Amino acid sequence: MKNIVILISGAGSNMAAIVRAAEQGRWAERRQVRVAAVLSSKEAAAGLALAQSSGIATGVLEPKAFDSREAFDAALMAKVDAFSPDLVVLAGFMRILTPAFVAHYAGRLINIHPSLLPAFAGLNTHQRAIDAGCRFAGATVHQVTAELDQGRILAQAVVPILPGDTAHSLGARVLSQEHLIYPRAVVDFLDAIA
Repeated sequence: MKNIVILISGAGSNMAAIVRAAEQGRWAERRQVRVAAVLSSKEAAAGLALAQSSGIATGVLEPKAFDSREAFDAALMAKVDAFSPDLVVLAGFMRILTPAFVAHYAGRLINIHPSLLPAFAGLNTHQRAIDAGCRFAGATVHQVTAELDQGRILAQAVVPILPGDTAHSLGARVLSQEHLIYPRAVVDFLDAIA
């Protein structure tokens, strides 16, 4: 069985899309793939309840309980490693990970970013795309490397930027596409390492 560990910080809508796809696609039976755990950096993350309702192990590790990013990431690695992950999925995990964490999961750590990378790495992607006069925006699933939003691209989805779009309206359209491409990218990635 290949184990996925998903890291969240909030509502976990991308995590929910992956869990739903795993259940509907019967990944455990058909592909020997399961979401083994959902871990959060915030105790109040709404996504934890959804994971629990699907029978998935959950855990919380809050950064404020640690003296440094390095100490937090070391503790997080121990929690993640307890589930023997074949893949670690960042799904709205609002932390910049240390090089040691990224190196520990090199080749098996992925993220989704709300832009068509390499364009608009970092924050405020929707407003930046609108301000730049782009006609299209989108989302990118990529492998995580030590350089922010620079890893190998695994999947992308494109949405048009419409006249009168705001960062909010564009973000909602991009998010709906994230929910489609992220589960596919996860299972495709795991199929490739069979």
